[in-house]
Amino acid sequence: MNRDYTELAIWREGRKLVHLTYALTANFPRKELLALTVPIRRMATSVSLNITEGSRREASEDTLQFLHIAGKSLCKLETQFHFASDRHYISKEDFEIINKQILLCKKLVSGFINYYKLIENEKFRTII
Repeated sequence: MNRDYTELAIWREGRKLVHLTYALTANFPRKELLALTVPIRRMATSVSLNITEGSRREASEDTLQFLHIAGKSLCKLETQFHFASDRHYISKEDFEIINKQILLCKKLVSGFINYYKLIENEKFRTII
């Protein structure tokens, strides 16, 4: 990536995801603090942190590794919010809002992954 990560749409959308996550988990039952609330918040935060880390890497393959980690965090986060919805810790409307933001972030991460795979393929072709 090698540019200011704060300019990246995925980083900005990741920050929105963290804000939504913290707002939605604020009223989770206290008994779920360690089992659900803290892991959900960590997963949401992980997305932007991995984008930040990946943006500072010199090699595309290193950047790809961090993008894949961000994508995995999004999938786990999505699943955890399904669990929270199943337990009625969030409303269906709130679930739709957070799920929409997760989906947007997943699309952005996938787009970056495809872009960096293309870069790697182009580098390989120029070597041959």
